[in-house]
Amino acid sequence: MPETTFTAAGFRRGYAQAQPLAIGVFAYAVTFGLLASDAGLSVLEAMLMSALVYSGSAQVATVGTLSPGATVLAGVVTVLMLNARYMLYGAALRPWLGQASVGNAYSSLYFLGDGNWVLSMKAHADGEHDAAYVLGSGLAMFLPWVGGTLLGSVAGGWMAHPRLLALDFLLTAFCAAMAVGLFKSRADLWPAGAALGVALVANAVAPSGWTIVAAGLTGAAVAWWRHDAEASA
Repeated sequence: MPETTFTAAGFRRGYAQAQPLAIGVFAYAVTFGLLASDAGLSVLEAMLMSALVYSGSAQVATVGTLSPGATVLAGVVTVLMLNARYMLYGAALRPWLGQASVGNAYSSLYFLGDGNWVLSMKAHADGEHDAAYVLGSGLAMFLPWVGGTLLGSVAGGWMAHPRLLALDFLLTAFCAAMAVGLFKSRADLWPAGAALGVALVANAVAPSGWTIVAAGLTGAAVAWWRHDAEASA
């Protein structure tokens, strides 16, 4: 196996090849900024959230927990649940980043997102062995994410109710498209259906950020049960 390197050339390749995805990230971030403003977050708060949490799905879900009656705990649990997938992302990258220095590896992981993880894994499979590719592709998406959040949050201050423009539906469509891409077989319908059912019931009984938490736990439990049943069959 070729030796792993971490060079400026690898960084530039990752940064350049991530640009097509960066456009979508920017649009997503603008919409998040609008929703954050509508939820009462200041421009600084929205910017800090994007820079420190850096997870579209978790941030949107957390903004949803800011409704009356929700608690900080609901927001924290939501972020932890939705970002748990990054443990798997990191494990998948270990054969590559594990050979880089601690500083280079962890700085790359800080800027890791769904899009550049997929891009990096494909590049590695195609023969890319410069680990700086991960950092370059990650930074290429981090910058438009923070910049888009700034633009959306500032623009949100000029709109009485951003949701009236149905801009929040962009996030629904984005998540739906991601979900469709994750379906591999009919067996995946079980956890998805269970999560949807619990979400509908929870939202009807007590709409709050806990709806997402309940749906996530239910989907994970059903997926685990199905996997365990198939393994023992």
